[in-house]
Parts: sequence; structure tokens; C-alpha cells
Amino acid sequence: MHIDICETKHKNKTYRRVLLRESYYEGGESKKRTIANLSKCTDEEIKAIQFAIELNRGDSDLETICQELEFTQGQIIGTVYVLNEVAKRLNIPQILGRQRIAKLALWLIFARIIDQGSRLSAVRLAQSHAVCDVLDLKEFTEDDLYQALEWLADHQQRIEDQLYKAKYPTPKDRPKLYLYDVTSSYVEGEKNELADFGYDRDKKKGKRMIVIGLLGDNEGDPLSVEVFKGNTQDPKTFHSQIRKVVKRFKCTHITMVGDRGMIKSPQIEDLKDFKLHYITAITKPQIRSMMKKGIIQLSLFDATLCELEEEDGDSVIRYILRRNPIRAEKDKATREAKIAKLREVVQDRNQYLLDHPKAQVVVAERYVTTKITKLKLSSFVEVQSEGQTLTLVIDEEKSCEVEELDGCYVLKTDLTKSEASKETIHERYKDLKYIEEAFRWIKTVLLEIRPIYVTKEKRTRGHVFEVMLAYKITRVLKESWKDIEMTVGEGINALSSFCSLLVHLRSVTWNRIPTPRKDIIDLLSALNLSLPSVFPHKGVRIQPRKKIKGTRVK
Repeated sequence: MHIDICETKHKNKTYRRVLLRESYYEGGESKKRTIANLSKCTDEEIKAIQFAIELNRGDSDLETICQELEFTQGQIIGTVYVLNEVAKRLNIPQILGRQRIAKLALWLIFARIIDQGSRLSAVRLAQSHAVCDVLDLKEFTEDDLYQALEWLADHQQRIEDQLYKAKYPTPKDRPKLYLYDVTSSYVEGEKNELADFGYDRDKKKGKRMIVIGLLGDNEGDPLSVEVFKGNTQDPKTFHSQIRKVVKRFKCTHITMVGDRGMIKSPQIEDLKDFKLHYITAITKPQIRSMMKKGIIQLSLFDATLCELEEEDGDSVIRYILRRNPIRAEKDKATREAKIAKLREVVQDRNQYLLDHPKAQVVVAERYVTTKITKLKLSSFVEVQSEGQTLTLVIDEEKSCEVEELDGCYVLKTDLTKSEASKETIHERYKDLKYIEEAFRWIKTVLLEIRPIYVTKEKRTRGHVFEVMLAYKITRVLKESWKDIEMTVGEGINALSSFCSLLVHLRSVTWNRIPTPRKDIIDLLSALNLSLPSVFPHKGVRIQPRKKIKGTRVK
């Protein structure tokens, strides 16, 4: 048995044919036959096969071979291998595709989970992780990763649609309820094409932001993410989600769940046009308006659910009322803490006016009024001045009116009683916690989507989509590791300490996977995974285009 290699040139291009062949005698004549075509094998694989043939026919001595073996520490293999296997369960690599740029996009997703940072940091991360061995990649730089971001943005709709179809292959499998909410994320710099000033959830004064809308199924699994300009109001993002569910996901007779700031009268009309249902909540001013009209009575708010109905043309609107006693205590404590803070502010301003006789009391009064407005207490609190002294005035009657609705909330839906009980409506609205949890993970817990440094619209959208796909993987890790005394971040750190052992023999090098320690075995077992004993070594060296020499801080 031997390897037959033949190279030919045609039009300045070299073609190589590699065959595994064996010789035999037939009728006293020596002949050859082909066992396998190895033309698609790498040079390392061909060398390994050649070495095995030599060892089998005794051309090489085993004792000599053992003396020639060399061992060195390889790259970190635990994290990339595990994340790739989990991603396969979610069909992410299969849907992204086998193209080089698709594999780079996949590495961006993994890098977001392993060590959050820029595209440059993802390149540096690849120097220590076996990303090229696991994902079969060649050299790349941060410029390639920026192109991968744009590729993700260009193919986002296709990827989302195929992920949805993979999870829900038939119409009967599709959920009947969808959750939707928005958040924002601040950006660095002033040139991001989607950034603008708007409602600042991150409390970063002077920073522009983008608005991010996340659509999830009834289990909170993200189905789609969309980026809007930073000055877009929450309800304005809702119409595109309706069209997405109906046109792209081919859903009918479903229910959309959104909070009290999301689904308002125009959005309800949009839902009616598509014959969809909704579950939302109404605001405190809307509750007071209904109380003045006699539709709602204060006595109906209790720890147990209460239900009212109201005719709305051809349909019936249902209102689910409840007072949460724990929330009521928190609301009262928060209000009292705010008033105490205001008293401190007034005392501080009075002391300043006393120490500075020429200071203008009108300026101090305006300052306190701004604080009252910011703390949302202007409905029953005001500041008055007499001479050089400020006084905080609380309207006790109005304060009692505000306190009446502590812990009270009203849900609103057009679902009939036969379609959903009031208990079901209540539970489904509470499912919005899944989207809120996703935003926490995306922004603070692990994935750190902010701050955003890219400027181009495509790259911004690609960055947000990359983080959403990373969150889908972390949801699996969180669920699988829930019985292990270890967070997802700690589990990733543990896997990041697991390296391969590089074995060198003559011109052949491969990864030998050592036996993991107990904590890593526990992590793998919880995922029902096992590491291979050997793994190919590509020998790829990653070098970023931008060097840190001369810019190093520490």
C-alpha cells in the first residue's frame, strides 16, 4: 500500500491528484488498484496516512518513533469546541453556511461570549483559542471581521427565517403568543449612522443612542432583533414586528404581548387589520380616567384578580385588575425616600442661601423645582420661598390620591374568555420578564453590547444581530448548567483554561486532548458532550493588522 501523488500544470495553474493505492499480482503480472482518492485531504492528513503505512509495514521502529515524539502546550480548545457543539444544536452553523465569511461571523458570536470586546480583540483572542482548528479557518484580521459584521446584516432576514423554520418546522408547531419589547444602547463618538438623542435608558448624559427591538416566542427565545434610530419612540417600532410575524413567519390568529408603553390605540388598530390579538397594560393616568368615568372602582383592586368588560364596537375589551401588596409597599417606600431626598436638597439650598446673602433665591427655587419634576413628584409637591428661605409644600389630599394606586395595575386584552382566562392573561403578560432578562444579559450580565464603537449602519445592525445569536447560545448554557454551582461566565472561564497538547512527530503535528479535570467534566456532562481524544492541527498563525506597540497603556 502506498500514496501516489501526481501534479500537473495547465494554464499557469497547478492541479494535484493524491491516491491511496496498493499493488497486487494477477496471473503473474504486477498490477495496481486505487483504494481511495485523497486529493481533498490536507498535507498534514496525507503525511499522517503515509506515516501509518510506514509503521504498518515495519519501515519505522516503534521505539525510535517514541523517542522522536515532542509535546508542547497547544491552544485553548475547550470554549470554542463546546460553543460550536451547542451552536450546532441550534442550527446556527448550518444556517450561516460553510463560506469563510460565515465561519468568521460564527467566531464573532463565540468571541462575544468568551471575552466581550472589539473586532480587534476578537482577532487577538483567536491567537490563544483553537478557532482555526475547530472552525477550519485560515488567517484573518480585524478587517475580515468587520466584513463579517456587514455580511451578518445583509443576511439577517434569511438567517432569522431559517432559524425560525428549524425550530418550528410546521404551522401546528408555531407558538400562538409572541413577546416584544425595546431597549436602547449608547454609542461612542458622533458619527454612528443610526445614533441620535432619545430616551436614555442607560443614563449616559450627552451620549447618542440606538433603539433595539427584540421579538421572542412564548418561551422568551429570541426570534428577531431590529435596530432603530435613537430618537424612535417605542410604539413606532411595533408595526414592523406585526408584519414580520405575519409576512415572514406566516403566523395567523396569534397574540402579541407588549408593555403599557408599547401597544396603544394606533398599534391596536394595526393588529385588528391583521386579525391579531394583544395583551398589554394601561397607564396610571388611564386608570384614573376610567375611575372618573365610573368604569373602574378603587374597591376592585385586590390581591386576587378581578375582571371587567367594555364594549368596543364589534369586540369586547377585557380589563384584568390587581393590587400587588408587595409592590404597594415598595411604591410607598420609594415615594417617601424621594421626599426625604427633596428635604435634604431644600436644606442644602437654604444653607447655601444663608452663607451667601447675595445669592438669588429664585435660582435656588428653580433648582429644587427641577429636582421635583425629575423625581416625578410634581403632582403633589411644590417649593415655595419666603425671603431667603425655601419651604417644601406637600398637598396631603393629592398625596393620598397618588397612594391609592400604589401596587395597582390593569391589563388589557381583546381575547375572549373562551380563548384565555384572566389567570392566563395575567401569566402571559408576566412572560415579558423573559425579554427583560434577555436585555439584562445582552447589556450587562455577560455579552456587553454597549458601548457601540462602529459607525456604519450595516456594522451596527450586524453587531446587534451577533449579540442576539450569542444570547441564544448562552440561554442553552444557562439552562444546562443551572444545577452546577457555577455561573455561565464562570463556566466559560473554566473552559478557557482547558488547552490541547500538541504532539509533533517528524513533519506531522496534531492536537491530543488530555483528560479534563472534574469541574470541566461536570460542565461537559451537563451539556451531554464529550471531547474527542485527538483533533487536527492546522498550524494557522493569526496576526492582527493593528499592532499595540507604541499604544500600550500597561
